[in-house]
Amino acid sequence: QTKTAIALLYDEESENTYDVRLKLTKEVLTIQKQDVVCVGGSNQGRNHRTVTLRRQAVGGLGLSIKGGSEHNVPVVISKIFKDQAADQTGMLFVGDAVLQVNGINVENATHEEVVHLLRNAGDEVTITVEYLREAPAFLKLPLGSPGPSSDHSSGASSPLFDSGLHLNGNSSNTAPSSPSSPIAKDPRYEKRWLDTLSVPLSMARISRYKAGAEKLRWNAFEVLALDGVSSGILRFYTAQDGADWLRAVSANIRELTLQNMKMANKCCSPSNQVVHMGWVNEKLQGADSSQTFRPKFLALKGPSFYVFSTPPVSTFDWVRAERTYHLCEVLFKVHKFWLAEDCWLQANLYLGLQDFEFEDQRPYCFSVVASHGKSHVFNVELGSELAVWEKSFQRATFMEVQRTGSRTYMCSWQGEMLCFTVDFALGFTCFESKTKNVLWRFKFSQLKGSSDDGKTRVKLLFQNLDTKQIETKELEFQDLTAVLHCIHSFIAAKVASVDPGFMENQSLARKYMFSS
Repeated sequence: QTKTAIALLYDEESENTYDVRLKLTKEVLTIQKQDVVCVGGSNQGRNHRTVTLRRQAVGGLGLSIKGGSEHNVPVVISKIFKDQAADQTGMLFVGDAVLQVNGINVENATHEEVVHLLRNAGDEVTITVEYLREAPAFLKLPLGSPGPSSDHSSGASSPLFDSGLHLNGNSSNTAPSSPSSPIAKDPRYEKRWLDTLSVPLSMARISRYKAGAEKLRWNAFEVLALDGVSSGILRFYTAQDGADWLRAVSANIRELTLQNMKMANKCCSPSNQVVHMGWVNEKLQGADSSQTFRPKFLALKGPSFYVFSTPPVSTFDWVRAERTYHLCEVLFKVHKFWLAEDCWLQANLYLGLQDFEFEDQRPYCFSVVASHGKSHVFNVELGSELAVWEKSFQRATFMEVQRTGSRTYMCSWQGEMLCFTVDFALGFTCFESKTKNVLWRFKFSQLKGSSDDGKTRVKLLFQNLDTKQIETKELEFQDLTAVLHCIHSFIAAKVASVDPGFMENQSLARKYMFSS
């Protein structure tokens, strides 16, 4: 289903905005601009049109103008009055730039100079025009032409206000003149919306931030295609329109991404399926305090979490990821998200781990803490996207835990090399690496607490089922963070297997993680 609307295209170089029409289909966002096209008769073969107007005793030339060189814009026709001289030609339109008046070039003329020429040009005025496709929005030209108007001003002219040329002006002939009507062989013109740019939405991304800046464009966004084509900065007349279009374009991109996932999964084994993927912005960990984000493409596939600079479009592209982490050994954290009442809500999803404070000002942030405590901070454009990433991480991690069943890590205590296994069915087991002799084993439900030194050592507190006493087991790992994240993943998966609604019920998930 096609969605259309009038919007503004912002030019960062000139800092002007221009009226455009957006056309959204399932696969493409099209940017349209108005132009005047020949629809019949003998085409002059050029964009320029030369039209002769006969000044009428009542109504004059029947048009108004705006603009001028003092504002670095050409003089343009801003109004055409119905059934008067300009309207009767069928060849003039609101938005036409005036190039010549009776053979005199006025492309670099001021507003007042053009007004003077037109008012003193006699009863017959020949003007050459060209439609200005990118008329700055500050001229406030109506999009429809011709149209009625109640403005009949004829006082002092101003380049940003209509200077009426629909009165008699300075004419020596007060007798009614014949109308300026077109004849059969004259070309016929119409103003139409024409496609100027098409942005394919497959694997496209949306940005609400200016590159290199942290200021959020509340009422504007940019769509960037996989091939580098950009929609430009699209602004909307109301915040509601901007939000509606942001959601609509995002929904189409998401649907196309799902189709790409289905195609990719046809070539993958059941244990290596893509669960979710999409664009995010990653916070760069620079030495300075300035906040800089860079677009990244993330994917949850099989046992791994991938970070790409560009989306994988073929099977071979999956080996060129910038980073790859095992899902069981990373921890997903909702950083903060934006509420309707414009306040922040801190949502910490750590399980017995130290919380981190972040100072970025972007809403909808999350972080992924990997091995050795390395943290990636990401931001998405919509709260709904944040919710999807949270749910997808949970689902992908739980599926991987159930597929692998267990993970074993080398550890040591008091100089003795040991093995520590986290098993989905059995819980925790510690055994000697050489003899395989089991030293101790506890169920997940027996784990009552833990503490660590933030480096290599951890204390696990288990309750003995017979004596009800707490037993402390202390171990040392080379990568303590990966082990703690693995414990978190397996316990969460165990709870999910007992309560199928765990993943669906976010409040229950948070309650469980906090209480644990």
